[in-house]
Amino acid sequence: MKQILNIFAFALLSFMIISCEKDEDQAVIHETTQGKISSDKTSIVLDKDNPGDQALSLAWTKSTFDLSVVYTQQVQFAIKGKSFEGATSIDAVSSPINYTNKELNAIALGLGAAPDVAVEIEVRLKTLVGQGAFYSNVLTLNVKPYFLGPVYNFTDLYLIGNATAAGWTNEVTNTKFLPLQKSATAGVYSYSGYFAEGEFKIIKTPGSWDVQYGLGASAGTLSTDGGSGNINVATAGYYKLTINTTALTYSLVPITPPTSAFTSVSMIGSASGDWTTDVDLQKNTFDAHIWVKKNVELKAGEFKFRANHDWGTNWGTAQEFFGVGDIGGGNIPVSTQFNYDVYFNDITGEFSFIPLF
Repeated sequence: MKQILNIFAFALLSFMIISCEKDEDQAVIHETTQGKISSDKTSIVLDKDNPGDQALSLAWTKSTFDLSVVYTQQVQFAIKGKSFEGATSIDAVSSPINYTNKELNAIALGLGAAPDVAVEIEVRLKTLVGQGAFYSNVLTLNVKPYFLGPVYNFTDLYLIGNATAAGWTNEVTNTKFLPLQKSATAGVYSYSGYFAEGEFKIIKTPGSWDVQYGLGASAGTLSTDGGSGNINVATAGYYKLTINTTALTYSLVPITPPTSAFTSVSMIGSASGDWTTDVDLQKNTFDAHIWVKKNVELKAGEFKFRANHDWGTNWGTAQEFFGVGDIGGGNIPVSTQFNYDVYFNDITGEFSFIPLF
């Protein structure tokens, strides 16, 4: 009987110890001072042209508690009115934390904000203690994100006139505009290809005459005036046009007509699909040596151009957006997945892929 009593007493003591341990585990933590967050501005128009510049700085003071605790902190962003449902949470190690235009733009678009439309975004500091969470005051920021696409700091120019593929139809629906080739020298452009007998000008934006270059006071000079003359092509044939928009000069020099004739020109590579599948460009009906692929999605990766679906004649160079592809040259890089208009000239190996903003 004594042994049974001893066993009972031991069990009772064990239960009491365990109960005390559980009571300690369930101690209630009280926040004695609420965390506070502040920002250096409340209205932000994000700048696509300077993605690495600082757009926002957030500072905060930490929560304090009545017990010594281990905790972590996060800054939370959410569209206003959604009670932080679907919030983006970013670890907050030290105050202040700065966000670049690119970083804040990615946050806004990730929350579902529309490009080029201002949206109200709420921000708060979340403090995590064990399984619990404590929150700071809530800030409201008015943020206007930009359309996320490739960083493209180039100006394109296009041929217009009855001596060119586009004719004189200056409308955005005209799909026959051909761009001049950009160069490493600002303001210097060229175009090598077929010109019909007739006249032409150069414009910046298909569908608009706001920026145009026509014949100046004499042959070889350009004018930006809306009443400038047309540049004349007296005899149809192949020419190299070179213009300088800084010096306002041009030259139009005959070149030897090309003798090559390809059945197809295509893109191939990880950027256009994969290294086993050709994506064909369309042969231009005005000039059979100009190849075009409109509104094609290119992925981040690399590609080359090749003729007749064969590696016997291929072009490439390690330059993005435009360049001169060397025969058997390197791969052409694409840094950002996006939709582009692609142009290739099999006379010169020149190419352009222009993002469709």
